[in-house]
Amino acid sequence: MTSPVPEVPVPHVVVVGGGPGGYEAALVARSVGARVTVVERQGMGGAAVLTDVVPSKTLIATAEWMTIADRAPELGIRMPGDDLSDDVAVSLGTGNIPMVTAYAAGTDAPGAVLPAASSAGKRLHTVDLRAVNARVLALAAAQSADIRGRLEREGVEVVSGTGRLDGPSRVVVTQPDGGARVLDADTVLLALGATPRTLPSAQPDGERILTWTQLYNLRELPERLIVVGSGVTGAEFAGAYNALGADVVLVSSRDRVLPGEDEDAAELLEGVFRARGMTVMSRSRAEAAVRTADGVEVTLADGRVVHGSHVLIAVGAVPSTAGLGLEESGVRLSASGHVVVDRVSRTSARGVYAAGDCTGVLPLASVAAMQGRIAMHHALGDAVAPLALGTVAANIFTAPEIATVGYSEERLKAQGSRYIARTLPLSRNARAKMLGMRDGFVKLFAHPEAGVVLGGVVVAPRASELIFPITLAVQHRLTVEDVSSAFTIYPSLSGSVAEVARILHAQVTSR
Repeated sequence: MTSPVPEVPVPHVVVVGGGPGGYEAALVARSVGARVTVVERQGMGGAAVLTDVVPSKTLIATAEWMTIADRAPELGIRMPGDDLSDDVAVSLGTGNIPMVTAYAAGTDAPGAVLPAASSAGKRLHTVDLRAVNARVLALAAAQSADIRGRLEREGVEVVSGTGRLDGPSRVVVTQPDGGARVLDADTVLLALGATPRTLPSAQPDGERILTWTQLYNLRELPERLIVVGSGVTGAEFAGAYNALGADVVLVSSRDRVLPGEDEDAAELLEGVFRARGMTVMSRSRAEAAVRTADGVEVTLADGRVVHGSHVLIAVGAVPSTAGLGLEESGVRLSASGHVVVDRVSRTSARGVYAAGDCTGVLPLASVAAMQGRIAMHHALGDAVAPLALGTVAANIFTAPEIATVGYSEERLKAQGSRYIARTLPLSRNARAKMLGMRDGFVKLFAHPEAGVVLGGVVVAPRASELIFPITLAVQHRLTVEDVSSAFTIYPSLSGSVAEVARILHAQVTSR
């Protein structure tokens, strides 16, 4: 008589935080047979879905339609009530902004030359911000519900509340009704996220002084929006509200907008911002923001005061790690409060992993999701490759967008690497001409002898889509010859990627 085979206990994984790192980790853990509980205090998807990525990109998508509509006169499109008659000559011009020359009816004498976006004196399309924000929040809620539904269908238990560690293998949940629930775990994943950083002298009130999570409560377009901070978040919202029709002042403490990005891309975008009527105040550090009787005053370090109707504080984010028992449970934090992790997402506490913005690795939803997946594969015994950031593609959702992947030119220079680079303006692309696009370029970096693609930058509408072939090239160490010999559609924006590769290939083979 054979002895019964002992049952292997099913491991229990507790995920604290339902953002991209958390819910992706939960799905992986369930797929390999673990019992999974997710603790989330806001709603599934976390800040990324409810207050950050999904809402902001939905708002930006609306702003993009406004930017497209502004090009209507150049493309020969007339709207009811348009001041422009049929006697309009459209000039391609020599600069970045398409120009429309209006002729008086029955004459050959040109009138005033105006930027196409304001060729009729004022826009014929306006924004109902209350309706825009209602749609933004509805889409975020729908996405959150979809994520929760997917998790529950897969057998994941979702618990509403705030989780804190009580040792490395126990999570205590404070539930919305004030009750507590104790969850014992074999593995804990911390996906705690981050919250907007504020200034002591510019405390948000949710009405006039705002963080990016509070913008969606606005019912009317700000008359004059001051954006403090010219990083990714500041640039995205400044561009979006400018496109929606607000007067925008962008306050930057650095020499240019997007100081951490490709210099050529940042300079182009700043030029576009200024050409569209935005006020960009470089080398201007904000010290304080206070409410006035009918708006706000932002005081700069040099004593100047900027007046506006609203101010957005976009000066970065802080990890949501305080008061959750992390250090008491053996989880080491950095000086900035981020959870310290290795390349498989392990913390200093046995059985505790972390993913996402709370780790400070790279504040991208795609990176958070990858960290969560790697953590669960490692914790549950699957083969796993450590996190590699060299092939991460990133995108800034301005108009035009800025997408990057692989080595940046700044890093190549800093580490003394030998490389060759070529840039092709978007204005040379046939498809771009058809669509009225002029602002942008494709830039590739390659090894001067081997021809391996080292990195790339795309500045264009939908650059987030156009970066993918370059991402594949970087990921798989393709050469410029590999990229240039692939078929592309004609006409297409992606054709510029192959064209730049052909230019580089000629340079490699001529050496």
